[in-house]
Amino acid sequence: MGLIHPDDLPFFLNFEVAVGKFMAALSGERLFKYKVQYDFRAKKANGEYIKILHQYVVIQKDIDNVLTFAVDTDITNLKKEHKPALSFIGMDGEPSYLNVDVDNVFKPTKHIFTKREREIVKALASGMSSVEIAETLSISRHTVDSHRKNMIKKTEAKSTNEVIQIAFNNGWV
Repeated sequence: MGLIHPDDLPFFLNFEVAVGKFMAALSGERLFKYKVQYDFRAKKANGEYIKILHQYVVIQKDIDNVLTFAVDTDITNLKKEHKPALSFIGMDGEPSYLNVDVDNVFKPTKHIFTKREREIVKALASGMSSVEIAETLSISRHTVDSHRKNMIKKTEAKSTNEVIQIAFNNGWV
């Protein structure tokens, strides 16, 4: 997800929520009769962004897992506008739903964290402890804990886990 253009990340996350709801509502063999497609900008190794069309179908499902087949295509020269779109393409007589209007579960908001606080919340979200973060960022554990307290205060959260969730929901990490 770190390669997705920051402006497209909320779309990507909202699309994934919408896909989950859509697929959960399908029963039996209908799950295998839809192709999901959406687009977003992704960063290449040289730092340039290209437009990717991400398409996939479900090919196997059991109680614990869903197996999909996905194809990503560079559509930079085909789609010039930057607003990503989500569609569900029906196969074998199923209806299609094009350019679906999804809920803004994840909406971009102004960062309230400093650059260092964002580094720390990303590290916390990846499972690092205050000691590990301090070592990685070459700062003291006390400084890490001070930043954690400041983030809790800024977000009015009750815990670090809630800070991480708030940061994720607002697209800050």
